[in-house]
Amino acid sequence: MSKDKEKRFFTSESVTEGHPDKVCDQIADAILDDIFTEDPSARVAVEVCATTGMVMVFGEVSTSHYCDIPGIVRGVVKDIGYDDSSLGFDYKTCAVLSSLDEQSPDIARGVDEASDYVGCDEIDKLGAGDQGMMFGCATDETPELMPLPIMLAHALTRRLTEARKSGEIAWLRPDGKAQVTVEYVGGEPKRVDVVVVSAQHSEDVERQELENTVIEKVIRQAIPAKWLDKDTKFYVNPTGRFVIGGPAGDSGVTGRKIIVDTYGGYCPHGGGALSGKDPTKVDRSGNYMARYVCKNLVAAGVCRRVELQVAYAIGRARPVSVYVDTFGTGVVGDDIVAEIVSKVFDLRPRAIIRRLKLNRPIYRETANYGHFGRAEFSWEKTDKVDEIKAELAKYTL
Repeated sequence: MSKDKEKRFFTSESVTEGHPDKVCDQIADAILDDIFTEDPSARVAVEVCATTGMVMVFGEVSTSHYCDIPGIVRGVVKDIGYDDSSLGFDYKTCAVLSSLDEQSPDIARGVDEASDYVGCDEIDKLGAGDQGMMFGCATDETPELMPLPIMLAHALTRRLTEARKSGEIAWLRPDGKAQVTVEYVGGEPKRVDVVVVSAQHSEDVERQELENTVIEKVIRQAIPAKWLDKDTKFYVNPTGRFVIGGPAGDSGVTGRKIIVDTYGGYCPHGGGALSGKDPTKVDRSGNYMARYVCKNLVAAGVCRRVELQVAYAIGRARPVSVYVDTFGTGVVGDDIVAEIVSKVFDLRPRAIIRRLKLNRPIYRETANYGHFGRAEFSWEKTDKVDEIKAELAKYTL
């Protein structure tokens, strides 16, 4: 089969805000936001776990701000919709345990004064809060310059939550998942092949009503009709029952949905979680910057698809490596694209924080429905397009 007719299938997943792992991500980022309202220079690395009737908050925090941990936890749980003991998890009665220490002085030393700082540039002084590799991605297959499968999966979980909170589907409960398989032909998305939705529900809804309602009021409203055809397969609550959910059905932990948070598996992931971390941690800020770079490259017409890897060493400001792959879609070679990236974008942590305005209480909103492909975030701006085009012209004239 020729490349232009090659058929492939790719699947991505999303979860609702009532999913136990997402409950934990939201609590962690709500704590970060609360601290950043008064102390934008705080160092925060918060982890959360949740199970039946209990939430535990632990980690390292260095701040002058008093943080009402129990109040924040209960507020987030209430907002999500766990407001009755019959759900197995209730903001009024769940136990909240907290164990927070200050950031290790060994880590703080490397961050506060980078080992490669030579006094010539203030931006060089802030070192990366950890080693690791961060990946960014962009593709022209959607208006958001994101992969189609993850955008459709997020649309489904958003719609589940909207229908529950508005009361339109009264028997929905907070927990839920969605999965979308897209058929690609010759590298282009052509149709949706499979949709899987698992929605937590009350005991009093009949199986047929549940399935029909989810198909008509969730799937068909969330996924544009142009992607669906007579051969698209719908699987709604494949086990037949999903009454027990949330932390009562499965324990939750921060950082366990990193593929949901990013590109749905469309590109590699360095392994570091995003939620609960202040932006000196390049697990968070480096991933945001990598997305910002990639989106601007595609928006500038440098390529149709791009993947970027940026690697850091703890305590050093400058990346130890930068890797670019345009998958043969670039108007110039990948080595030239990498040169353009190095000229247009400053990838040092302090420069990233300033450029993307990351020392602000913006993080709880990132914890649901993906950190990317959403116009409200600074790393989704395409304000570097003109600079990129000017650099590109030097190589294409």
